[in-house]
Amino acid sequence: MQVMINHSCKTHFFPADALIGFMQRYNAPFEIHVHGQVVLRDDVKVADLEEALKPLWSYSGARSFTEGSKSGFEDEPGIQFLYHDHMLQMCWTVFGDDDFRQTLDEVCMSLNELSSAGSAIEVTFYDADFDPEDDDQEQEVQSRDDFVVLFIGPTPAAIMQVQRDLLVQDLIHMMERHFDASELSGVVDEVDKLFSNRFDALVNSLDIGKPPRGSNSGSVRSGVRKPRRLH
Repeated sequence: MQVMINHSCKTHFFPADALIGFMQRYNAPFEIHVHGQVVLRDDVKVADLEEALKPLWSYSGARSFTEGSKSGFEDEPGIQFLYHDHMLQMCWTVFGDDDFRQTLDEVCMSLNELSSAGSAIEVTFYDADFDPEDDDQEQEVQSRDDFVVLFIGPTPAAIMQVQRDLLVQDLIHMMERHFDASELSGVVDEVDKLFSNRFDALVNSLDIGKPPRGSNSGSVRSGVRKPRRLH
């Protein structure tokens, strides 16, 4: 299918999927950055990964994984399959809207099947129209930035383990400003109890028979804007 556009008295024909990518890039309300690594099973092939990630790369309007794995910014490596390390590595930006969240859910379900350990992927929605350095911008205007963490894993236990590890890291980092690290073992013990209770509840529920969705999210704290593409 082709779409005809009249511009400056000339007629141009564009493939429909190319036009979708064009519109997403220049009219999208968000720059969406996906960053992280997923440890894969040893038997995962390129074709398996391309199929699992199809909702992701096709969202950009690309017609193939090779085309869609390239980031919207040239200085980012994009989506890479590190074959010898059995690793999926992503540092990739696409231009889109809130409907990208549904795409993330689909990709998480597929990656759960290919993963061999728990992993975390960070997804940041940057408000394309918000400029914190614009002095002319009204003070009342609030950024629509959002930050989501996706948890991938072959089992609910693997997902909970990486969730637990990230939470402990965050707590230790915050509390070491006020306490010595040796004083925080009790805090870690309490976190472990919380996750142990959650896992026991999961085992005793009907949800244990369902594939783990592998996602969890949280918004950026009010007044704090994550630097763009800074890792």
